Amino acid sequence: MGKKRQLICLAAAVAAAAILLTASAKKSSDVTELQIGVKYKPESCTLQAHKGDKIKVHYRGALTDGSVFDSSYDRGDPFEFTLGNGQVIKGWDQGLLGMCVGEKRKLKIPAKMGYGERGSPPKIPGGATLVFDTELIAVNGKTSGGANPETESEL
Repeated sequence: MGKKRQLICLAAAVAAAAILLTASAKKSSDVTELQIGVKYKPESCTLQAHKGDKIKVHYRGALTDGSVFDSSYDRGDPFEFTLGNGQVIKGWDQGLLGMCVGEKRKLKIPAKMGYGERGSPPKIPGGATLVFDTELIAVNGKTSGGANPETESEL
């Protein structure tokens, strides 16, 4: 009987420790599911981002404590990629779907849809919730007016 009681006590202690570690490891600002906040949407939405579209996005990426780890705004060069093809983190592939050119969104991305438990050292720790301010600049080379910026400059 003594050994059985020890095992039960050990199991209870391990369970309690796991609960405490989980509770203390997560900050209240962390999220478990993707959160999409529309900060600005143009009155007219003539171009939307769909899976397979080549899109151009300006962004500012930060941790929940506000520390910025990357910003296309600072470089003056929006990021271009094909939406929905796994070229970016899952939070972007899902969070930018249906976005209108000119629209601005705030994405709160859980670690499982970002860089996971490994993070992206040195700037992004493992398990980090990511916060992105995004702005869709173009879809398939076209801006909100439907014009192609490269062609427009040649006219």
